[in-house]
Amino acid sequence: MGRFFCGHVFSSFGQIPGSTITGSYGCPPLGLETLKITDFQLHASTSKRYGLGAHRGRLNIQAGINENDFYDGAWCAGRNDLHQWIEVDARRLTKFTGVITQGRNSLWLSDWVTSYKVMVSNDSHTWVTVKNGSGDMIFEGNSEKEIPVLNELPIPMVARYIRINPRSWFDNGSICMRMEILGCPLPDPNNYYHRRNEMTTTDDLDFKHHNYKEMRQLMKVVNEMCPNITRIYNIGKSHQGLKLYAVEISDHPGEHEVGEPEFHYIAGAHGNEVLGRELTLLLMQFLCQEYLARNARIVRLVEETRIHILPSLNPDGYEKAYEGGSELGGWSLGRWTHDGIDINNNFPDLNTLLWEAEDRQNIPRKVPNHYIAIPEWFLSENATVAVETRAVIAWMEKIPFVLGGNLQGGELVVAYPYDMVRSLWKTQEPSPTPDDHVFRWLAYSYASTHRLMTDARRRVCHTEDFQKEDGTVNGASWHTVAGSLNDFSYLHTNCFELSIYVGCDKYPHESELPEEWENNRESLIVFMEQVHRGIKGVVRDFHGKGIPNAIISVEGVNHDIRTASDGDYWRLLNPGEYVVTAKAEGFTSSTKNCMVGYDMGATQCDFTLSKTNLARIREIMEKFGKQPISLPARRLKLRGRKRRQRG
Repeated sequence: MGRFFCGHVFSSFGQIPGSTITGSYGCPPLGLETLKITDFQLHASTSKRYGLGAHRGRLNIQAGINENDFYDGAWCAGRNDLHQWIEVDARRLTKFTGVITQGRNSLWLSDWVTSYKVMVSNDSHTWVTVKNGSGDMIFEGNSEKEIPVLNELPIPMVARYIRINPRSWFDNGSICMRMEILGCPLPDPNNYYHRRNEMTTTDDLDFKHHNYKEMRQLMKVVNEMCPNITRIYNIGKSHQGLKLYAVEISDHPGEHEVGEPEFHYIAGAHGNEVLGRELTLLLMQFLCQEYLARNARIVRLVEETRIHILPSLNPDGYEKAYEGGSELGGWSLGRWTHDGIDINNNFPDLNTLLWEAEDRQNIPRKVPNHYIAIPEWFLSENATVAVETRAVIAWMEKIPFVLGGNLQGGELVVAYPYDMVRSLWKTQEPSPTPDDHVFRWLAYSYASTHRLMTDARRRVCHTEDFQKEDGTVNGASWHTVAGSLNDFSYLHTNCFELSIYVGCDKYPHESELPEEWENNRESLIVFMEQVHRGIKGVVRDFHGKGIPNAIISVEGVNHDIRTASDGDYWRLLNPGEYVVTAKAEGFTSSTKNCMVGYDMGATQCDFTLSKTNLARIREIMEKFGKQPISLPARRLKLRGRKRRQRG
């Protein structure tokens, strides 16, 4: 029989709100949810079918829409009897301290385990059952399928293997479960394999989960460290009155510099997708530290870009998720705003307006191919629109953003627009924008520099394998969403917006944050640098004054952008030669060839527009106090007079 080491008996975990589950011995999850535990480390007595095998018994794993043979929502035993089990091979001696369980993720079926035993082993042959006094301890399981239930072991057990043996299950269901194991791997200095695979970071950053107050305090610390390049501001308030804070990082914070592009990261639209929030907080610390250390790459980025970071768009939802902690919130606690709205698809559906107009061939007379107006019903107070959504829209209309990324969780992929299918009644269909090649590049720039996104060997998070597109996906070909931030941003503003899903685990344990930072750090920087790809310039009149709201068109691309209030513009484009036209009301249009190279840095492409003859006549007449006559109106009057004379 293998030898086991027992620690002291300890009391209930007594989890502090927002803390991650570690118990009084400080043991984190082994990583079933984060995929640190591989499929080869999970074994079961029997399985109903492959899609319900042991490898699917991971906390919070989601079933495919069809709950099919490959991707179902739990481990389910092949038989319902007391001899079934699922086990984890930790591959090293581990101090096991607790078990978290869920039922099967399914739209149609109700399957969960209501009680179970726990056994440990050093060799997977001889097993010791966790005792409660003289008898085997029976742990209370789940009473429904989605809410995670934590059970701590009365005594921490040191072993290599841990096995869960269901003893009872829901009357009308089957033995099915998802789980996470809490445990501390014991140090093994002789094991090269484990030392080689342990991720460390050299960055001196605050690797912890921050509640609202702590987030605000961290922003103040960054601002005090780098007062010359940072500014804290808010874009509005949440439903519960929490300010939506943002940090600006720029060499001239608080002002838009002519010719300098504006970039943003948004995180936390879903309050329970916490990793993005912490990554943005780490990013602002990193940029400040590296700027002070005169890191040439970061100095150049800060001095040539106006960066805005909004870490928590849905702070009300986050506070709910924070109370549950990293392991016990399930898949959706805190996802929505306080009034139950999903911000991610709460924006006006401008796609339908554009596509209906195109089908009627009204483009560009009635509906332009850009800057599409928000429908009046959406602006009314009675519309089901979150205050957080309105705040983001006002922010995006005020600042001429060029590129943005919204960080989300629960998957590992970069999604680019359109997010909405064009065909009626379809739920999945490729729906490219006129700028599809640019969006594909932007998505790939993040995915290809992430440590895992394009790794063909990695296991899929839940049901989707995004490797065929190198860790990227067109949003609509994944699942259709009407009124997404990405589509709205593209059709209502100049900003190219993408959704970046930064990890399989929406709310990873605090101990995972250094590794997640290493996974995403280079990608976060590279993606910001893409704001300098394409062409930029200023559209001026003959007196050198910038012309606001001038339209910039690229031949062959059915999507225009407009100049900002100073007449400056930025047009994201891939390398190549482009025929570009600038036009503005009252001015004669101007066209020129602009070349985009492969080196980083947008090509300067300025325009000088001369006023049209009609505009000059109007100016002269207004100067001398005479009202210019509208020529079309005058023609109509003359026609009417002729008709009356004929009558």
